[in-house]
Amino acid sequence: MTSAARHRVAAIVGLFLSSASLLGTPARAELITLRVGSGHPAGATVYAQGMRDILVPELKRRVAAETDHELRVIEGYAGSIASVAETLEAVQVGMLDIGGYCTCFEPAKLFLHNFQYFVPFGPQDAQGGVRLARQVYDAYPWLDDQLRESYGQFVLGLNGFDNYHLGTTIPWDSVSDLTGVKIAGAGPNLPWLAYAGVIPVQSALPDGYMAMSTGVYSGWLMYPSSYFAYKYHEPAPYYTLIGFGAMGGAAIVTMNVRSFNRLPPEVQTIVAEVGRMYEVEAAKLLDERQIAGLANLRAAGATVRPLPEDARRQWAQSLKDFPNSMAMEANSRGMPGSEILKTYIELVTQSGYQWPVEYAID
Repeated sequence: MTSAARHRVAAIVGLFLSSASLLGTPARAELITLRVGSGHPAGATVYAQGMRDILVPELKRRVAAETDHELRVIEGYAGSIASVAETLEAVQVGMLDIGGYCTCFEPAKLFLHNFQYFVPFGPQDAQGGVRLARQVYDAYPWLDDQLRESYGQFVLGLNGFDNYHLGTTIPWDSVSDLTGVKIAGAGPNLPWLAYAGVIPVQSALPDGYMAMSTGVYSGWLMYPSSYFAYKYHEPAPYYTLIGFGAMGGAAIVTMNVRSFNRLPPEVQTIVAEVGRMYEVEAAKLLDERQIAGLANLRAAGATVRPLPEDARRQWAQSLKDFPNSMAMEANSRGMPGSEILKTYIELVTQSGYQWPVEYAID
């Protein structure tokens, strides 16, 4: 961990510690129980897999190795404790001490946390997306403060999704072929489809297989890792590589503030550090699963093809005003929309990424 990262972790812990009451207090071994979970299944969804396979084991290992305390973790994924649209509230009330969820399922409460969705055709790799999202969170404490003040939780680590493409039950040769076709998505990405004239449908991953099999809708905006893991290629074998971008900060792992406050100070430090470690390692896992997902789709017989570059540029051009409209919407809600979206676009540009369209924020 870099010195800068250590400084940030120390700052997180410092928000909660009262040095006057803790100094000189002898350590007492405790049995600590934490409830960790997500509405998505661990395995099929990468950020939840990272919670199960990276976050939880490392918490257990470090608490056992570095303290006299015993840590017991009760895990609940795939909606066994809270659904994808209930996890924020589950962490808020303490049903979960640590929860992972997509901000896309909280369009009202966490509107501006979806800032990457508001700027499509961005970075194509998840690790880059997560790093850029972290820079935005560090530059604008408002994002974390809103979670603390309104919902009693703070960001333990960022994660997200790999590069978004489009899978359909029907073949199509030109964008105009999608006019009037029902396509599902998570919510904030549905406006991406406006150019194609599709009928957008709000849905959730666990519902997609059956819905496409029965004709409720005919496609999904989906990244390779989950498209294959959820077997979407069976009812919808036509997977077109559009490159709407990897949403590196779209999934957040948060912790209940009261739960954190109850932890011994040395365990608080471990939790904060492991949260940042999860952020880095789970981002690597996202990129690995993207590569494997595409390979598995091809091996399974799905039709995987790139969208012609000129069509992609035209699609991006059709959405050139979308980021600014979302910034104005956030501003109208009393949020720093213009500042955050402008900063995000600038950071992406400074990273060397070439946007297919020039976005302007008022």
